[in-house]
This record gives sequence, structure tokens and C-alpha cells, in this order.
Amino acid sequence: MRAITVLGSTGSIGKNTLDVIRRNRDRYRVFALVAGQNVDELVSQILEFRPEVVVVATDEALSRLRQKLKDVGLPRPRWPQLAAGARARVEAAVAAGVAFVMSAIVGVAGLEATHAAVHESKTVGLANKELLVASGELLMSAAREHNAELIPVDSEHNGAHQCLRAGRPEEVSRLILTASGGPFWNTDIARLQEVTPEQALKHPTWKMGKRISLDSATLMNKGFEVIEACWLFGLHPSQVEVVIHPQSIVHAMVEYSDGSVLAQMSAPDMRMPIQYALMYPERKPSAVAPLRWDEFRKLEFYPPDHVKFPLLKLSYQAHEAGGSAPCTLNAADEVAVEAFLRGEISFPGIGEVVAETLDRVAVRRISSIGDVLEADELSRRVAREVVKIRGRNGVPSVLVAPAKAV
Repeated sequence: MRAITVLGSTGSIGKNTLDVIRRNRDRYRVFALVAGQNVDELVSQILEFRPEVVVVATDEALSRLRQKLKDVGLPRPRWPQLAAGARARVEAAVAAGVAFVMSAIVGVAGLEATHAAVHESKTVGLANKELLVASGELLMSAAREHNAELIPVDSEHNGAHQCLRAGRPEEVSRLILTASGGPFWNTDIARLQEVTPEQALKHPTWKMGKRISLDSATLMNKGFEVIEACWLFGLHPSQVEVVIHPQSIVHAMVEYSDGSVLAQMSAPDMRMPIQYALMYPERKPSAVAPLRWDEFRKLEFYPPDHVKFPLLKLSYQAHEAGGSAPCTLNAADEVAVEAFLRGEISFPGIGEVVAETLDRVAVRRISSIGDVLEADELSRRVAREVVKIRGRNGVPSVLVAPAKAV
């Protein structure tokens, strides 16, 4: 029976991972649950899955967790080992006996734990795209050195992983990643200035957290996926294409050198790629509903509008620049999304803040996790300054490509 550590257990991916485990208790057991501040959800998970270790983000959350376990009447001898903070996250990821780590903590909070798991040759289900965006070269180099398996959980990269099993890497011409387009793909660009957070969070297909929902609305999420795909599959950005596919049935397509195109299709349910990652290379029946071909009348594909969604183009440019530029891209986007949700900038202002931050922060070489964390902190500080200066009615920035790392 494989022991699993779930980084980000109370988020959407974490909860879906636990549902897959729930349906396959003869194959998997939960060793550790790692969460942030959502103590109520975490207590329910503890009662059901009885992990050996539970980690939260802060000492304050740890105090609340202890009180909640007392309140629900769980006898102290049946409590898991409780801890808080970054070091405890790492320990939960690298513990002896853990066979699989689901990396689903949003942002760079899960960076050290995931890197540590790779260094211990764990199999990692990678659901946190920011890790490859911020530290792709470090993570992939460590995976090769320590013979660690990285299996993507994002539906698009998971679909690409499946399609790529059909041929050799040198036979691949293009990878096509699909995007639903979010709520505004056919909205007139002039109307985006008045978009509200509530409107931007209403994703037409997926039910996700606020950050990823906003990133889907700006196509930043797809830009991150381009960078992630380049690292995961050893592709040049020119080989990775994005198309708008509103039906969200085709998740990825791979075109081979002979002109053949293979597509991975499934219902938009994250339990499918999660189960694929957990059981790879096996395939077993899942709880995901099969596609009903009689319900489809058409599958549509459109090119993205780089003027309306400038963050997609900036992502290509940041990856080409290399070094710390993708880390800055991610950090600035997170700051800008938070500012938009607080009403401090407009929806187009998200892209403007990211562009200006990229222009202000010099590109540095990345050679350690410390370098990544330093670049992340600097970029966030600059992005916050940009938000303060611009405000909601700031003058749009000129989109400037970051200089290449030297």
C-alpha cells in the first residue's frame, strides 16, 4: 500500500486527491496532510483519513487545530503528529516510507518541500505550476540527478503526458495546449476596464480557487503552462501553441513529425488526471463520467487574442529571457491579482502591473532555492510599489519584454 503526502490538502486539488484515495483505500493510505489555515476542513480530513502527520502554515493555525480536535472529542492518543511551518512541510514530504507526494500548494509556499521530495527520489504529482515557472531548471535538474518521477496533474500537461507516450521526443513537432478562454474570451476589449472581481471569478468550466480563476480569466494561467510544458517535456517555446477551446473537452494535442495529431480528451473533472498521476503507468476505472458523444455537436478552436490577453505573450518572453524572469512573472502576477481582488487596480491593470514589474526587476541567474526565494521577494516588493503608484486609474504600461539573463 503506497503512503501519500498531500501538500495542499484543503484546496481543490487536495480534496480531489483525497477523493481518489477514498475510492482506492486498498492501494493508498494518507501519511501526511499539509494545509494552510483552513482548520475546519483539515479536521474533517483527519477524522476520515487518520494521517500520521498533519502540518499547517502557522503557529496560530496550529493552536486552532489543537482546540478543534479537542472540541470534536478525538482522544489525544489518536491525534496525528502536529506541526507548523516550512521545515515541517519539508519533513512531511521526505519522510521515509512516503512513495508519492502530491504538490498542490498554490504559489511558492510548496517550493522547498517539493524540491526536497525530488532530492529524495519521491514520485511527485505536480499540480503547482508556479514551481516550474519559478524554478524549472533547478527542479528538472534535480529530478534527473535523483531519478525522481514528475507526473503533471494540470489537465493540459497531464493530457500531453498521455499523448507523448505514443512517440519518441525527437518525433514531436508541436504541443498544443487548450484554454477555455475564461469568462472574457469573446468580450470586447473596451469592456474589460469595468470587469468586477465577481465577474472574473466566474469560470465557465472549472470550479477553482481565486488565484487560478483570475489567472484563467487573464490567460496568465496558460502562459504559466507554456513555461511548465517547456521544462517538463524539453520543448522550445516555439513548439508550444495555445488555442482557445471553450468546450474544455480536448485538454492537449501533440503533433508528430509525420503530421499525425493525437488528442487527449475527457470530461472536465480533475479526478481523472489525479488518478492518472497516482496510478501511472497503470490505468484503472475511475469515478469520472465517460464522454457522451451524442451530447457534442461541435468542438471549437480559436487563436488567442494577444492584445486583449497580453500576459500570454509576456510569458513566452519571460521564458526566453530565462534566469529569474519567470519567477518575477509569477510573483508580480500574484501581487496584481490580490490588488485587483481588493479593488486597487482594474482588470487590465493586472497585466500592466506584471509588465512594469518585469521591466523594473533586473534578470538574475538562478542557481539555488535561495536565489528563487530572493528573486520572489524582490519581485513582490517591486510589484507592490507599482500597484501603489498606479492605483486603479493608472496610465497603462508599455509591455516590455524582459532582458535575457547574463
